[in-house]
Amino acid sequence: YNDELQALRSFVLPSGTPAAALLHVARTVTRRAERCTWAAIHAFGGGVNPLTAKYLNRLSDLLFVLARFSNKEIGDQLWVPGANR
Repeated sequence: YNDELQALRSFVLPSGTPAAALLHVARTVTRRAERCTWAAIHAFGGGVNPLTAKYLNRLSDLLFVLARFSNKEIGDQLWVPGANR
């Protein structure tokens, strides 16, 4: 899916179609789980498999691409520095 999307030159705002918005929320939850997993790895050492955090990272990347793909027809809303000031 990523090959069909335009290259990014700015941050993507989490918006767009209902599907894209839900995928952005899922990505946020996945990122939070990844941060908690890394904290557990550092706190408990060998008690948590580091592959879990790597998997969550890749899942988050997939959700981002799927959100962008869901917005392919309408386009991503990109962040413009200083636009809302």
